[in-house]
Amino acid sequence: MPSFGFFFIFSYTMSMASITKKMTYEQIMNLKKRIEPLAVSIKQPAYTHYQIQTPSLTITAYESGKVVYQGKDVSFLEEDNLPQNHSSALYPQAGSDEVGTGDYFGPVVVAACIVYEEHVDTLKKLEIQDSKQMNDENIRKIAPIIQKLCPNSVLIVNNMRYNCIHERLNMNAIKAKLHNQSYLNLIKKGFSLPDLCVVDQFTPKPLYYNYLKDEPEVIRTLTFETKAENKYLAVACASVLARDSFLRYFDKMNEKYAFEFSRGAGPAVDQCGKRFVEKYGFDALKHVAKLHFKNTEKIRNLRS
Repeated sequence: MPSFGFFFIFSYTMSMASITKKMTYEQIMNLKKRIEPLAVSIKQPAYTHYQIQTPSLTITAYESGKVVYQGKDVSFLEEDNLPQNHSSALYPQAGSDEVGTGDYFGPVVVAACIVYEEHVDTLKKLEIQDSKQMNDENIRKIAPIIQKLCPNSVLIVNNMRYNCIHERLNMNAIKAKLHNQSYLNLIKKGFSLPDLCVVDQFTPKPLYYNYLKDEPEVIRTLTFETKAENKYLAVACASVLARDSFLRYFDKMNEKYAFEFSRGAGPAVDQCGKRFVEKYGFDALKHVAKLHFKNTEKIRNLRS
């Protein structure tokens, strides 16, 4: 995980560690968003943006930009132990990524795949990158090639299932379980995981594994990096596979309901939801949308 700041201060006691980092306001707010699901308490002492306490960690974000982490496990903040000569060039490598988590309509999809060195040149010629930076036509064309060359696992959680699960698990918990299962599926298919398995990081490492504490099988040899799709070919390939599956699912939704669903979660989606409800009724949303999004209430208000 790359450093967010410019300096580190380490001080260890017998069981506690403390790390101080310098962060921008945007990074401080993004950190809050990631940590809040596990918060035991959230306070705002003087001269701070917030102080969040979890069962194993206390984070204090000061207005100066200084962020102090205190707890038993702050190892996720330390520099990666991977070689610094571009670890993304190490093969074989596996990677995983998810799509659909920011879309009101449609499923959540997580994919994982393994890239072997003999396929790197072929894959690089396809100019694969983060699927958010590729157009749909290119994704649909490239995905079958990746599927043919790379062992892969794609998990799709439809909206009905997602809404049921979300009643007891938050979005990050759901993603953690899907990423873990995608790697387990590769093993169950008979493939050995490489030493380098990269997750496009959506939550700090300790929180990721906390979400998996009740799982019978957990892959614990993972590397967590933000923006990993543009650093690791395997993550980029997984991103394309996930997006392709999301697009094909979206196609089926459009066909089933004879309706053109909108992507994302902005105002256009609210209007799209209003039209859908007028055609199929409010209860039908649970089959096509993530109901906990604020869009649901906005759609309800648009109808009143």
